Amino acid sequence: MNFNIRKVCCIGAGFVGGPTMAVIADNCEDINVTVVDINKQKILDWNNSDLKQLPVYEPGLEEIIQRRRNKNLFFSSNVEQEISEADMIFISVNTPTKTKGVGAGKALDLKWIEASARQVAKYAKGRTIVVEKSTLPVKTAESIKKILEAASFDDEQKHFYVISNPEFLAEGTAISDLQKPDRILIGGENKEAVDKLGDIYLRWIEKDKIIKTNLWSSELSKLTANAFLAQRISSINSISALCEATGADINEVSLAIGMDKRIGSKFLNAGPGFGGSCFQKDILNLVYLCNFYNLKEVADYWKKVIDINSWQKERISKIVVEKLFGTLTNKKIGILGFSFKANTNDSRESPAIKICKNLLEEGAKLLIFDPKVNSKQIKKDLINENENDQNIQICNSIYETSKGVDAIIIITEWVEFKDIDWSLMKENMRSPSWVFDTRDIIDEKLIKSNGINVWKLGSY
Repeated sequence: MNFNIRKVCCIGAGFVGGPTMAVIADNCEDINVTVVDINKQKILDWNNSDLKQLPVYEPGLEEIIQRRRNKNLFFSSNVEQEISEADMIFISVNTPTKTKGVGAGKALDLKWIEASARQVAKYAKGRTIVVEKSTLPVKTAESIKKILEAASFDDEQKHFYVISNPEFLAEGTAISDLQKPDRILIGGENKEAVDKLGDIYLRWIEKDKIIKTNLWSSELSKLTANAFLAQRISSINSISALCEATGADINEVSLAIGMDKRIGSKFLNAGPGFGGSCFQKDILNLVYLCNFYNLKEVADYWKKVIDINSWQKERISKIVVEKLFGTLTNKKIGILGFSFKANTNDSRESPAIKICKNLLEEGAKLLIFDPKVNSKQIKKDLINENENDQNIQICNSIYETSKGVDAIIIITEWVEFKDIDWSLMKENMRSPSWVFDTRDIIDEKLIKSNGINVWKLGSY
């Protein structure tokens, strides 16, 4: 494969495609990188002169966009042209869980993957390396290859090399994860194609962190990694309930088991449950794959990780109702945090969605504040098309969420929630007042000294 990678195109301008391509452009100034998307508004947002209006919030991303945009980093809705000019094409489109048909509720919907592959097959020219970046079920590359091989058969000038390069990003730390990754995984059958992508990463990443495998190992590794991480969260959350029942403290338990070097301390923080675009979707797909290959016991095992996660959110909602005398009718509840974790504006599968919906069903009126998730997205997540939003108020500050409320629920671990003046909050709240801390970020004694009742996840 005697050609240089001069131009890279990424199909998909979302939470993975945008930051990943920005970091590649920042470290490879001699390569032109273009991110394309059929959503023209999203491309307009990426090109917005006000960097605060970028569609993705990640610490450090604004600075990279400012350095590289319109130099060797571009955002375009001209998908056909950019594909035709690219030497390497990343496919980084959404792969949601299917809502109907075979595998509904578990299998991934690959319609955007197929659509992207067909665009590449139609418009790419000459030799093109096609990189799977989206999280995909094992053997998806086989389908992509068949689409591309058909195009090669019709046009002998076209040659495609499919490789897998899954992302291992945590939202909120995506830029540092890209700059200093634990590992880079590249799977493929063509060694030269794998090496070409590897050479790009070698510009800023140590050689021993680049792992090269076959296609299927690479695809399955991503699903498995997310499943293992989610499993740890469900495990510690199940123990948080036992701590509350027995008088143990979840933080002390987490510390004790996390110091075991065989276990480690990461992903042992109890909370309201995991969220985001990956964990639940990927585990459900793993369940589907296991059932497809007649591994029912394995499927049942991983399904329990999802069940515990759902149970945790229901459990928190029930505790709020119980502490507020068994009814929330016409009571106001302040919600601090709506993103699924701190340092991101992503609310997909956020625990806040289910908890808030449960409270609304109980008759509560919600005052919601999140530093990065906008009001339009919050209402979209909580309200069906034909419903009104009279019981939802989006607040512009932390203190606004306390006006006339019976309780405050901390759902996301934003750093600004650690230094709240609870004496000011208490002045606005009804008595008796409550704070429900699902993230263990507040000083319990300080809040109680202001006459506020406190419930902390995993404490007696």
